Amino acid sequence: MEDLSLHILDIVENAISAKAKKIDILVMEQPKEDRLVIEINDNGVGMDKEVSRKATDPFFTTRSSRKVGLGLSLMAQAAQEAGGRLLIESEVGKGTKVTATFQYHHIDRKPLGSMLETMTTLLLGNSDLDISYIHQKEEKSYVLKSLMLRERFKSQSPTGPEVIQWLRKHLKEGLARIGVQG
Repeated sequence: MEDLSLHILDIVENAISAKAKKIDILVMEQPKEDRLVIEINDNGVGMDKEVSRKATDPFFTTRSSRKVGLGLSLMAQAAQEAGGRLLIESEVGKGTKVTATFQYHHIDRKPLGSMLETMTTLLLGNSDLDISYIHQKEEKSYVLKSLMLRERFKSQSPTGPEVIQWLRKHLKEGLARIGVQG
């Protein structure tokens, strides 16, 4: 994957496959501290200690449709290549928390990519889930929750043109306000 936003998309899709109904995405950019943290927390089925331990092995997957599981292993590799690491905390029946840390200014850190596109895809494609997105850059922050969309557009299709237009504008302006390109 070329950028970190695609890793986020992949891990959230894993959470959805694990029957998560609530997913929290946190991106903390701290250039002054030379740190980038991406945290994805879900309330899906979770993993036992053995599965959690093997989750970053590219040749391990719990899916029967394929023989490899690349999402977490690629994110772990991206973090390690940029002087960071990936941590998985999970409990069966409670959910999973994936935290990836990176050296912000590391020459091998992948670009963040388009969080506008990633969040638009996740929110429009999963309007029945509770998804929250918090993006912090230094002391500024931007928050977007799926609940905001549902409340604002109660009587409209969750993927209607007005919803899409409002969502993209909100993301673009909100991220720009904290100094992040969409």
